[in-house]
Amino acid sequence: MPEKFNPRLRAAFLEAVDKQLRDNDPPETRVTLERLKHEGLSEQKAKELIAAVIAAETFYILKEKQTFNHDRFVKNLNKLPDLPT
Repeated sequence: MPEKFNPRLRAAFLEAVDKQLRDNDPPETRVTLERLKHEGLSEQKAKELIAAVIAAETFYILKEKQTFNHDRFVKNLNKLPDLPT
């Protein structure tokens, strides 16, 4: 995540990643973490990328007044390390 990102939001999204990993919900988060680490990224960098996907999904939910979309979330996880647009 960019350094100019709000540090409180950054911490909250990273906490969300840790919770998803701890709860294995959704399981695709763990799969993505392992894939990114296998591709040579550090665990921290991989978590930051996953947090960016959570941030993008959160933004979409708020902007469009929609509910969480698992398929869209997984699609964005699968695109990593390319960030969601």
